[in-house]
Amino acid sequence: MLKINDLHFAYSEKKILKGLHLEASPGKIHGILGMNGSGKTTLFKTIYGFNEKESGECLFEGNPVSKRDIAFLETTNFFYSFMKGQEYLELCALQNADYPIKEWNQLFQLPLNDLVEHYSTGMKKKLAFLGIIALNRPILILDEPFNGVDFESSEVLYEILKRLKKEGKTILLSSHIIESLTNICDEVSYLSNGIIERKYASSEFKQMELDLRELVQQKVTSILDSIFD
Repeated sequence: MLKINDLHFAYSEKKILKGLHLEASPGKIHGILGMNGSGKTTLFKTIYGFNEKESGECLFEGNPVSKRDIAFLETTNFFYSFMKGQEYLELCALQNADYPIKEWNQLFQLPLNDLVEHYSTGMKKKLAFLGIIALNRPILILDEPFNGVDFESSEVLYEILKRLKKEGKTILLSSHIIESLTNICDEVSYLSNGIIERKYASSEFKQMELDLRELVQQKVTSILDSIFD
Protein backbone atom coordinates (compact mmCIF):
# COMPACT_ATOMS: atom_id res chain seq x y z
CA MET A 1 0.00 0.00 0.00
CA LEU A 2 1.24 3.48 -0.93
CA LYS A 3 0.06 6.08 1.57
CA ILE A 4 0.46 9.85 1.24
CA ASN A 5 -0.33 11.64 4.50
CA ASP A 6 -0.75 15.42 4.95
CA LEU A 7 1.65 16.26 2.12
CA HIS A 8 2.71 19.91 1.73
CA PHE A 9 4.88 21.45 -0.98
CA ALA A 10 5.48 25.00 -2.22
CA TYR A 11 7.47 26.74 -4.92
CA SER A 12 8.92 29.76 -3.09
CA GLU A 13 5.84 31.33 -1.51
CA LYS A 14 3.32 29.57 -3.72
CA LYS A 15 1.66 26.62 -2.01
CA ILE A 16 0.94 23.77 -4.43
CA LEU A 17 0.15 20.80 -2.18
CA LYS A 18 -1.80 21.73 0.93
CA GLY A 19 -2.16 18.72 3.18
CA LEU A 20 -2.85 16.14 0.52
CA HIS A 21 -3.93 12.60 1.45
CA LEU A 22 -3.93 9.66 -0.94
CA GLU A 23 -3.92 5.85 -0.72
CA ALA A 24 -3.08 3.52 -3.60
CA SER A 25 -3.38 -0.25 -3.28
CA PRO A 26 -1.27 -2.79 -5.19
CA GLY A 27 -2.97 -4.52 -8.09
CA LYS A 28 -4.98 -1.44 -8.96
CA ILE A 29 -4.64 1.45 -11.38
CA HIS A 30 -5.17 4.82 -9.73
CA GLY A 31 -5.85 7.90 -11.85
CA ILE A 32 -5.05 11.47 -10.89
CA LEU A 33 -7.21 14.04 -12.66
CA GLY A 34 -6.99 17.80 -12.42
CA MET A 35 -7.10 20.99 -14.44
CA ASN A 36 -3.88 22.37 -15.92
CA GLY A 37 -1.75 23.75 -13.10
CA SER A 38 -3.56 21.78 -10.41
CA GLY A 39 -0.33 20.11 -9.27
CA LYS A 40 -0.44 16.62 -10.79
CA THR A 41 3.19 16.67 -11.91
CA THR A 42 4.25 18.36 -8.67
CA LEU A 43 2.56 15.59 -6.69
CA PHE A 44 4.33 12.87 -8.68
CA LYS A 45 7.72 14.56 -8.39
CA THR A 46 7.24 15.00 -4.65
CA ILE A 47 6.33 11.35 -4.15
CA TYR A 48 9.35 10.30 -6.21
CA GLY A 49 11.69 12.66 -4.37
CA PHE A 50 12.56 15.17 -7.09
CA ASN A 51 10.81 17.80 -4.95
CA GLU A 52 11.64 18.10 -1.27
CA LYS A 53 8.37 18.16 0.63
CA GLU A 54 7.74 20.75 3.32
CA SER A 55 5.97 18.27 5.57
CA GLY A 56 3.92 15.10 5.50
CA GLU A 57 4.95 11.57 4.63
CA CYS A 58 5.01 9.19 1.69
CA LEU A 59 4.97 5.57 2.85
CA PHE A 60 5.15 2.27 0.98
CA GLU A 61 4.39 -0.89 2.95
CA GLY A 62 4.75 1.19 6.12
CA ASN A 63 8.24 2.54 5.34
CA PRO A 64 9.33 5.87 3.82
CA VAL A 65 9.09 5.51 0.06
CA SER A 66 12.40 5.31 -1.81
CA LYS A 67 13.31 6.03 -5.43
CA ARG A 68 14.23 2.36 -5.60
CA ASP A 69 10.53 1.55 -5.09
CA ILE A 70 9.39 3.68 -8.02
CA ALA A 71 9.65 3.67 -11.81
CA PHE A 72 8.70 7.21 -12.87
CA LEU A 73 7.66 8.07 -16.42
CA GLU A 74 7.87 11.85 -16.75
CA THR A 75 5.83 13.88 -19.22
CA THR A 76 8.98 14.90 -21.08
CA ASN A 77 11.58 12.16 -21.28
CA PHE A 78 15.35 12.68 -21.06
CA PHE A 79 17.87 10.62 -23.03
CA TYR A 80 21.64 10.91 -23.23
CA SER A 81 23.05 12.14 -26.54
CA PHE A 82 24.41 9.56 -28.98
CA MET A 83 22.60 6.71 -27.22
CA LYS A 84 20.80 4.01 -29.18
CA GLY A 85 17.44 2.63 -28.10
CA GLN A 86 18.99 -0.77 -27.40
CA GLU A 87 21.63 0.80 -25.15
CA TYR A 88 18.98 2.73 -23.25
CA LEU A 89 16.95 -0.39 -22.49
CA GLU A 90 20.07 -2.34 -21.54
CA LEU A 91 20.94 0.44 -19.08
CA CYS A 92 17.44 0.35 -17.57
CA ALA A 93 17.62 -3.43 -17.25
CA LEU A 94 20.98 -3.59 -15.45
CA GLN A 95 19.28 -4.86 -12.28
CA ASN A 96 16.79 -7.02 -14.20
CA ALA A 97 18.75 -9.57 -16.20
CA ASP A 98 15.58 -11.47 -17.16
CA TYR A 99 14.09 -8.51 -19.05
CA PRO A 100 13.61 -9.67 -22.68
CA ILE A 101 14.23 -6.52 -24.71
CA LYS A 102 13.57 -8.10 -28.11
CA GLU A 103 10.28 -9.63 -27.01
CA TRP A 104 8.97 -6.45 -25.40
CA ASN A 105 9.90 -4.42 -28.47
CA GLN A 106 7.66 -6.62 -30.61
CA LEU A 107 4.81 -4.54 -29.17
CA PHE A 108 6.15 -1.24 -30.57
CA GLN A 109 8.66 -2.19 -33.30
CA LEU A 110 11.10 0.57 -32.32
CA PRO A 111 14.34 0.89 -34.34
CA LEU A 112 16.53 0.05 -31.36
CA ASN A 113 19.77 0.28 -33.36
CA ASP A 114 19.07 3.92 -34.23
CA LEU A 115 20.09 6.90 -32.10
CA VAL A 116 17.26 7.99 -29.81
CA GLU A 117 17.72 11.61 -30.89
CA HIS A 118 16.32 10.60 -34.29
CA TYR A 119 13.14 9.16 -32.74
CA SER A 120 9.81 10.95 -33.01
CA THR A 121 8.06 12.19 -29.85
CA GLY A 122 5.81 9.14 -29.80
CA MET A 123 8.73 6.74 -30.27
CA LYS A 124 10.60 8.35 -27.38
CA LYS A 125 7.53 7.99 -25.17
CA LYS A 126 7.27 4.28 -26.03
CA LEU A 127 10.99 3.73 -25.43
CA ALA A 128 10.77 5.44 -22.04
CA PHE A 129 7.76 3.29 -21.16
CA LEU A 130 9.66 0.10 -22.00
CA GLY A 131 12.49 1.45 -19.87
CA ILE A 132 10.39 1.84 -16.73
CA ILE A 133 9.07 -1.69 -17.18
CA ALA A 134 12.69 -2.88 -17.39
CA LEU A 135 13.36 -1.32 -13.97
CA ASN A 136 10.88 -3.80 -12.43
CA ARG A 137 9.84 -1.56 -9.52
CA PRO A 138 6.74 -2.22 -7.38
CA ILE A 139 5.35 1.30 -7.95
CA LEU A 140 4.81 2.82 -11.39
CA ILE A 141 4.12 6.56 -11.64
CA LEU A 142 3.10 7.59 -15.15
CA ASP A 143 2.70 11.30 -15.89
CA GLU A 144 0.57 11.74 -19.03
CA PRO A 145 1.66 8.39 -20.54
CA PHE A 146 -0.72 8.72 -23.51
CA ASN A 147 0.59 12.09 -24.68
CA GLY A 148 2.18 11.94 -28.12
CA VAL A 149 1.21 8.35 -28.93
CA ASP A 150 -1.24 7.24 -31.59
CA PHE A 151 -4.44 5.25 -31.12
CA GLU A 152 -2.83 1.84 -31.71
CA SER A 153 -0.01 2.56 -29.27
CA SER A 154 -2.50 3.79 -26.67
CA GLU A 155 -4.35 0.49 -26.93
CA VAL A 156 -1.06 -1.38 -26.48
CA LEU A 157 -0.32 0.70 -23.38
CA TYR A 158 -3.75 -0.16 -21.96
CA GLU A 159 -3.09 -3.88 -22.42
CA ILE A 160 0.38 -3.66 -20.83
CA LEU A 161 -1.02 -1.79 -17.83
CA LYS A 162 -3.67 -4.45 -17.35
CA ARG A 163 -0.96 -7.12 -17.22
CA LEU A 164 1.16 -5.09 -14.80
CA LYS A 165 -1.91 -4.65 -12.61
CA LYS A 166 -2.32 -8.43 -12.51
CA GLU A 167 1.33 -8.68 -11.45
CA GLY A 168 0.45 -6.66 -8.34
CA LYS A 169 2.07 -3.38 -9.31
CA THR A 170 0.86 -0.18 -7.70
CA ILE A 171 0.12 2.14 -10.63
CA LEU A 172 -0.55 5.89 -10.53
CA LEU A 173 -1.17 7.76 -13.75
CA SER A 174 -2.37 11.19 -14.77
CA SER A 175 -4.06 12.51 -17.85
CA HIS A 176 -5.82 15.69 -18.90
CA ILE A 177 -8.12 13.53 -21.05
CA ILE A 178 -10.86 11.97 -18.93
CA GLU A 179 -11.39 9.04 -21.30
CA SER A 180 -7.75 7.99 -20.94
CA LEU A 181 -8.40 7.44 -17.23
CA THR A 182 -11.90 5.99 -17.35
CA ASN A 183 -10.77 3.41 -19.93
CA ILE A 184 -8.22 1.81 -17.60
CA CYS A 185 -8.42 3.04 -13.99
CA ASP A 186 -10.03 1.29 -11.03
CA GLU A 187 -10.49 4.65 -9.34
CA VAL A 188 -9.75 8.31 -10.05
CA SER A 189 -8.84 11.03 -7.56
CA TYR A 190 -9.68 14.63 -8.41
CA LEU A 191 -6.87 17.03 -7.47
CA SER A 192 -7.84 20.65 -6.91
CA ASN A 193 -6.76 23.46 -4.56
CA GLY A 194 -3.77 21.41 -3.42
CA ILE A 195 -5.76 18.47 -2.07
CA ILE A 196 -7.65 15.42 -3.29
CA GLU A 197 -11.16 16.82 -3.25
CA ARG A 198 -12.88 13.57 -4.15
CA LYS A 199 -12.11 9.98 -5.11
CA TYR A 200 -14.35 8.27 -7.65
CA ALA A 201 -14.73 4.49 -7.93
CA SER A 202 -15.15 3.06 -11.43
CA SER A 203 -18.91 2.79 -10.85
CA GLU A 204 -18.98 6.59 -10.35
CA PHE A 205 -17.08 7.62 -13.48
CA LYS A 206 -20.18 8.90 -15.27
CA GLN A 207 -20.97 11.09 -12.28
CA MET A 208 -17.35 12.29 -12.28
CA GLU A 209 -17.67 13.45 -15.89
CA LEU A 210 -20.90 15.28 -15.06
CA ASP A 211 -19.33 16.95 -12.00
CA LEU A 212 -16.28 18.15 -13.94
CA ARG A 213 -18.28 19.44 -16.87
CA GLU A 214 -20.44 21.40 -14.45
CA LEU A 215 -17.34 22.95 -12.84
CA VAL A 216 -15.99 24.02 -16.23
CA GLN A 217 -19.36 25.37 -17.36
CA GLN A 218 -19.71 27.44 -14.19
CA LYS A 219 -16.26 28.96 -14.68
CA VAL A 220 -16.78 29.67 -18.37
CA THR A 221 -20.28 31.04 -17.89
CA SER A 222 -19.04 33.51 -15.26
CA ILE A 223 -16.33 34.81 -17.60
CA LEU A 224 -18.60 34.96 -20.65
CA ASP A 225 -21.28 36.78 -18.66
CA SER A 226 -18.76 39.50 -17.79
CA ILE A 227 -17.71 39.77 -21.45
CA PHE A 228 -21.19 39.90 -22.97
CA ASP A 229 -22.86 41.89 -20.20
